[in-house]
Amino acid sequence: MAMDRLDQTFAIPIKGYAWLPDLRRRSHGQPVTMRLLGKPAVAIGGPTAAKFFYDAGHLERHTAIPGPVIDTLFGRGAVQTLDGPEHEARKALFVALLMGDGVETLAKLVGVAFDEAADRWRGAGEISLFDETALVISDAVSRWCGVPENERDRTDLALDLVAMVDGFATAGPRHLWARLARRRREHRLTELIGEVRRQDPAPTAVSAIAHHPAGGDPLDARTAAVELLNILRPATAVTWLAAFAAHALERWPQMRTKIAESDEYTAAFTHEVRRFYPFTPFLAGRARRDLRFQRVDIPRGALVLLDVYGQHHDPRVWPEPYEFRPERFRRRPIGEFELIPQGGGDPRTGHRCPGEQITIAVLGTLAQRLARLEYYLPPQDLTIDLARIPARVRSGPRIVVV
Repeated sequence: MAMDRLDQTFAIPIKGYAWLPDLRRRSHGQPVTMRLLGKPAVAIGGPTAAKFFYDAGHLERHTAIPGPVIDTLFGRGAVQTLDGPEHEARKALFVALLMGDGVETLAKLVGVAFDEAADRWRGAGEISLFDETALVISDAVSRWCGVPENERDRTDLALDLVAMVDGFATAGPRHLWARLARRRREHRLTELIGEVRRQDPAPTAVSAIAHHPAGGDPLDARTAAVELLNILRPATAVTWLAAFAAHALERWPQMRTKIAESDEYTAAFTHEVRRFYPFTPFLAGRARRDLRFQRVDIPRGALVLLDVYGQHHDPRVWPEPYEFRPERFRRRPIGEFELIPQGGGDPRTGHRCPGEQITIAVLGTLAQRLARLEYYLPPQDLTIDLARIPARVRSGPRIVVV
């Protein structure tokens, strides 16, 4: 493949979410060849590209994820860094834990925790919805996983889980804090895994992970701790989407009544939040062999980037993509390669996140709670900086519950 001579490495932290969409727009939606860290790379986007990206024989993940991302977001030895039979065996554990009847149970726990927190917010003046929602979710998901009460150190746990997400894509102080947070949590949870293994298996996620066989033997305790964090951390990351939901309710307040009264509309609103707002910028894999996509040759070992944010704002996929319209999801089946904030394809067999059902259920629960809550936003900066990965509402937002 004839590569663009320009290395794009330093454009990512400058442009953030707009980086790949801008490049692909200039190429009229065709694959964009480039170099990253001096190595060949190609960016693709659209449902056909997503299907190509998730074809089991095309790409591998374990060599494509940068070390700093592994050391903050995923953890060494995590399921996201595996390929082939090893990935399939580990993935089966997460499918069993995250795609069953327990999804509704977790959503209810989050709803109860939110209601209890809202009672404390009344008369308390301004509160950060982002910070408080992180506390609500982290407490609910750790309880749902079976983390003992004495290990839930509520505020510190939420801060660490948020830090791991907030600092994975930067080289500054946020990244350092993310590394320290992961080290601290892995140490604590490794000790917990050891304690759980000295007990009889119980019907909890902690116990299932602690006793999960890996090639006949249980996972080593640290890897088990990493995988437990890969339930706690992604669930707590719904905090970002909850803040975006509050942002949407402020910009389009006419939706509040529809959400408060209709589960169907809430589901559509939830999908539109996941499409419209900046969550996942792009995904990466490395070519297992020489490939060809849309008349572009991709040599073995080249990095392949799937433009997620750009696909979610592509008018060829989503008419009028910069309009926030939940109605687009009403009575409309969603193709498995169209809406891909947690990846594409079948979550049971591929690299799509099996926790997507939890994300949808928890976000829907929180959206309805917000729509029914009496609060207002004091004057503040509600801008969202697309150069920041992961993007956040600059002010939180801050709310006053009345």
